Parts: sequence; structure tokens; C-alpha cells
Amino acid sequence: MKRPFACLAAACLAASFAAADARAQETPRFRADCRGPNDIVHLDEAMPHLAARIAEKEAVTIVALGSSSTAGAGASSVDFTYPARLEVELKARFPGIPIRVLNRGIGGEDAKEMLDRMERDVAGAKPEVVIWQLGTNAILRDNGIDPEQPLILEGLKRLASMNTDVVLLDPQYAPKVLKDPDAYPMVDLISDIAHEKHINLFRRFALMRYWHETSGVPFETFLSPDLLHMNDWSYGCTARYLGAAISEAVSIELAAQPKTKIDTMHASAPAAALPGQPTER
Repeated sequence: MKRPFACLAAACLAASFAAADARAQETPRFRADCRGPNDIVHLDEAMPHLAARIAEKEAVTIVALGSSSTAGAGASSVDFTYPARLEVELKARFPGIPIRVLNRGIGGEDAKEMLDRMERDVAGAKPEVVIWQLGTNAILRDNGIDPEQPLILEGLKRLASMNTDVVLLDPQYAPKVLKDPDAYPMVDLISDIAHEKHINLFRRFALMRYWHETSGVPFETFLSPDLLHMNDWSYGCTARYLGAAISEAVSIELAAQPKTKIDTMHASAPAAALPGQPTER
């Protein structure tokens, strides 16, 4: 059974697209096959640190930590990496609030190497949100998934000490990943950890699988010629749905706060004017 937060997010996720699309003039227009079902593209947990900053209309910093698909391998330019597109999406959904998404992706790294630079690349930025993309390189290195669990848990422990919201981003669905027998076990491991630790998980693997298996989108449409890395289309579509999921998590968090608390944080603005509130599609 879905948790109440997940049910609320799935119920109102689609409602946010119309308003954001009207504002995100910079966002590329994707074809109709850039789709994501609500049971995949939602976040199960609240995002209290981000919601507090949005409620106070304070500047927001998000760190995208990861490997090559965070760095943007396969993108035509840095502007078309998923962190860059996510920044555009979130600025459209929360107009007037300064938002920056810092790209801290380094190609070829796995969880251990990212742990080694968390203090420098994450803690130093004092982010409200960390999106941790992981799993793919561990699969490709044929080391098995067993060594990854303690590394992921240690990483989450360190992130918890930074007082930040965390979103895990699992591996991409691509032929060079799928041919490894550890692909599905790794996806399951990340999902299990997220569930047990009440950490948000954006299910990139399931979203990309949906494009290919349900929507019939060829791998060549959303992957680079190497059939491993993503491309402008898939980075942009992923950012679109990740931005929507984050927006809905914030909206639900703010809606659940007592009106007196919201009024205190928004002495100069009525609660109805809070950014990110669901709008009719």
C-alpha cells in the first residue's frame, strides 16, 4: 500500500505541468512520447528543508552529485545536462525564488569515490537538496552489488548530518546496463534502501523503461550512440518530471503546515499565494 504522502503526490503531480509549461519558455518542447506515469514519477517522502526555503522565499541551492549522467555525457552542451534543465524547470515552478542547481558529476565514479568528495563538493555548498545519482558504474565494473550497500548507507548518514533533503537517482535503463546481471538487483537495492530509510527515490530506471517498453520509444531516441549515456531528449524529459515531482513534494509539505505557521513565515503574503500550489490542468 502506498504511503499517504505518495498517494497525495501521485494525485496532484499532473496538475502542476500546465502552469510550469506556461512559464518555462527556455525549456525545450518535447515530443508527445516524453511521458511518465504518476506511479513512477513521484516522490514518496516530504522535503521539509526545501519547503521551508520556498515558504520564506529564500534562495535555494541544490547539489546534483553523481557520475557521467550527472556531468552530462551525451548532452550537446552543458545547458542540456539534467542539472541545468532541472534548474530551468524549478525556476519556472517557483518564480521569483533564486534557485541554483550545482552540477557535481564526475564521469566514471561510483559510490566510494563520491563519498570521498562529499565534504568538499556537497557540504561546502550548504544545499537544501542533494540529488545523488548512483549505481551505474558499480554495475559496469562487475564488482557485484554487495559492496555497494554499506557505501550507500554511509553516504546517506553523511548527508543526514548536513541537514538537507535527499533524492536518490537510480541507474539509467540502457542496453549496456541491462546486459549485466547486476542491473536489476542494483535497482532493487537502491529502492529497498530508500524505502527502509525513508529517503526519496526518483525512479529513472523505471521511467526510461516505460519510454521503451510501454511507449515504444527506440533506445536511439533517448540514448547517445554508445547506447549507455543519455542525450538532450532524455536529460530534458527526466528533468521535467523530476522538477514536477519536487514541486509537488513542496506543495504537499506546505499544504500540510498549520495556517498560523504559514502566516508567520509569510507575513507579507497570503497563504494562497505560495508558489508551487497545484493548479488545474
